[in-house]
Amino acid sequence: MSFDDFEEQKVVLISDEAHHLNVDTKKKMSADEESSYHSWEQTVKNIFSRNTDNILLEFTATCDLENPVIRAAYENKIIFDYALAKFYNDKYSKDIITLWSDLTVMERALQALVLSQYRLKVFQDHRLAIKPVVLFKAAKIADSKDFMAEFIDTVKRLTGTQLRNLSTAVNNEVMHTAFAYFSNTGISFDTLAAELRDDFSEEHCVSVNDDKDAAQKQILLNSLEDADNPYRAIFEVKKLDEGWDVLNLFDIVRLYETRQSGGKKIAPATIAEAQLIGHGARYCPFQIDDEQPKFQRKYDEDVTSEMRVCETLYYHCQNDHRYVTELRTALREIGLDTDKIVQREYVLKDDFKSTDLYRKGLIFLNDREVKDRKDVRGLTPTVRDDIYRFQAATGASGIDSIMVETSKGVDLVFDLTTAHMTIGEIAAINYAIVNKALMKYPIFKFNSLRSYFPNVTSTRQFITDNEYLGAVRIDIQSKDTQPTMETLYAAVSYVLGKIAGSISDIEETYRGTKTFRARNVKDVFRNKTVNYTDPHDGGVGISQNDPSVKNEWKIDLTTEDWFAYTDNYGTSEEKAFVAYFRGYVAELRKVYNRIYLVRNEREFHIYSFEDGERFEPDYVLFLQSDKTDGFEQLQIFIEPKGTQLLEKDAWKEKFLLQLKTEAVPATIFVDDNDYKIWGLHFFNQENRMKEFDLEFAALTGK
Repeated sequence: MSFDDFEEQKVVLISDEAHHLNVDTKKKMSADEESSYHSWEQTVKNIFSRNTDNILLEFTATCDLENPVIRAAYENKIIFDYALAKFYNDKYSKDIITLWSDLTVMERALQALVLSQYRLKVFQDHRLAIKPVVLFKAAKIADSKDFMAEFIDTVKRLTGTQLRNLSTAVNNEVMHTAFAYFSNTGISFDTLAAELRDDFSEEHCVSVNDDKDAAQKQILLNSLEDADNPYRAIFEVKKLDEGWDVLNLFDIVRLYETRQSGGKKIAPATIAEAQLIGHGARYCPFQIDDEQPKFQRKYDEDVTSEMRVCETLYYHCQNDHRYVTELRTALREIGLDTDKIVQREYVLKDDFKSTDLYRKGLIFLNDREVKDRKDVRGLTPTVRDDIYRFQAATGASGIDSIMVETSKGVDLVFDLTTAHMTIGEIAAINYAIVNKALMKYPIFKFNSLRSYFPNVTSTRQFITDNEYLGAVRIDIQSKDTQPTMETLYAAVSYVLGKIAGSISDIEETYRGTKTFRARNVKDVFRNKTVNYTDPHDGGVGISQNDPSVKNEWKIDLTTEDWFAYTDNYGTSEEKAFVAYFRGYVAELRKVYNRIYLVRNEREFHIYSFEDGERFEPDYVLFLQSDKTDGFEQLQIFIEPKGTQLLEKDAWKEKFLLQLKTEAVPATIFVDDNDYKIWGLHFFNQENRMKEFDLEFAALTGK
């Protein structure tokens, strides 16, 4: 092909690692960049410029927006900026832990092997065929080659005695856990040494420092997750600094102990190490059950779970405070600010653990079951009850004087009016608007629609019935007092696009069972360690007794015998509820012999009767009153809810209020106790206190 062939063609060019297209923009070019410019960048630009309708989509993780020239070139072209910090906070990466030690370099390497083998066993225990990989990072190619030879020889001669000595030398929690696992599962030091000799033998090691076989190695390196890929250990210097998308890398071992930084500026080598960690931090997807998100971290709320090691990247380095500090700073600069993460412990009180409720008591939870499509009679509540927002184009613009620095820009802006409308109401105004918008999406063609909703009889019913689109609410912002027909069409089209995506994701539909099976309280509630990111101002992750909490909500829960845990780290709304509850304890004691409020830190969940949506109520309240034989137990689910979520989560409140009449507790063994399952209105200080006060007054017999 020649450039002329592109003149009559409309082309979409997709550029990965697109920062390589910036060398001309930066003006200063190295020899390699000069070569890249002529062989690649200029080629792309030539093709792109051949037709004015061409499109170039660029993707990069390292757009150098700190460079003013590049920022000027790109700031009006960025479609989406998904920073690494957002990626991490959205749980699409592994957690990252720096494991520094005073061990020798080879001992650090062996430590990584033991940890990798422990992780392999944990994966296997859960029937997951995931092979963890270790990367050994050297400063120079000669050093990498020498260490690889020494490593292969060391592993070939590895003994149980060496591993026993290592187990006494290491002093960190995760290694103690790993060695304890081997001991508890009957794997001796000698057996472990034999496994490591096999799994990390020479044929399972690969060096990627030689350009001669780079192409073949690249294929192997990008297929490390494959079952037939033999490699467990990788030795490299710089070949993997970009373009490497391995997911099953869990350990990186730094093979040198130097620091390049001499002043305040972070050394380029440390930035490169941070970027390598960023590559390795990509999440390795797995599920223990089909309700877990496959591609996100699952154990931030239970960091002591044995599965936590399977979603954590460990960076093994020397015990050098200045280096570790510099590395943290480098990680922060690329968006991985783990310093903001704090751990809180939920500890069950010893007094609570000694009660009959904890030792022998029951909590009742339901299950979900597949619902026949013939029983589907509407959109799921999470789709139907969501509040969709749409802002029409306003024509807002502005003018600024470039030449006179002191002048102020003049902006043309509009006051926006918000119309709260349902799709049913819009259809009543002009049915054709909704029908036309519906026809934009193939999934809403009637034959396709019937495959998802067999009980729908017509497109009109789907549009107007409140169980389908009729009650779907759109908040429409526009400059008009009443939205124009064009704005209504644009708003409905936008929302139907979102709903179409939700429907197309449906594989099976569920419902929650009305029979609630008994579980032992002691099997559900336990001590937990939870990660919170940047807790502040008395909110989530902050103790109920913290100075930042409002005085009227501040409580030392260690002294309150009705609260099962030693503290509460919930939202401010949750803290308000706990303080509210304390005001009722004296009245409740007149009616009930035992009162226990237990926070649900993702320990249990229940399923809505309508569509089997998973719901984790924040609290469960146990109230027991003695009878002649046995006792009566009220199990009450309670959910404090912020005002901004009242409408979006309306289905949860509806479900809670159904429990009293529809939930049926079922015990395995017949006993003399009478169990009841209730739910209350949301606890919300602005909009639900009338209902909540009445419900609590009823509990006290008033």
